[in-house]
Amino acid sequence: MNAILDESWLDRRYYGGDLPPEAERALHVAAASWHDPAAAEAALDEAAALAPGHRAVLLARYKYHFYRCQPAAAAPWALACVRDAARALNLPPDWRAVRPGDARFDELEAEPRFFLFALKAYGYMLARAGDAAAGAEVLAQVVALDPADATATRRLLALVQAGPSADDDDEGDEGDEGED
Repeated sequence: MNAILDESWLDRRYYGGDLPPEAERALHVAAASWHDPAAAEAALDEAAALAPGHRAVLLARYKYHFYRCQPAAAAPWALACVRDAARALNLPPDWRAVRPGDARFDELEAEPRFFLFALKAYGYMLARAGDAAAGAEVLAQVVALDPADATATRRLLALVQAGPSADDDDEGDEGDEGED
């Protein structure tokens, strides 16, 4: 960890009273250890051991892999956030069984909003990991639950359904000039 770091930063409290202070400290250590993936992942594992299933820990694991551009690793953590929100809202555990009237999705109160954005993240990670069909299925569910498109998912769904653009295909063509 960076020697310049003020150690008091590690003991700050942002996640509320239900996350044990030791788990919150481990999340701060993970953030401070960004440059060292092994240390960051060890700190995330420690947080998970101290607060199994806590939303802040699940979200931290998702964000870690998201920002490391590891969509296949991020997807299960996004799904864990979806399931956590579903439990909190008394929704069916399978996101496919959730219907628009099951929660106040149209008003986007905090908990339904978290569910929708976690579901959107899950669909996006699946698509980025190479499973466009599964990603589109998830994103279509967000669109169905959010007809006003407050989550701005319709455009993302259209992009996933359209598939890779011609520009995306050019990546493998570099260096081929002159080879006949």
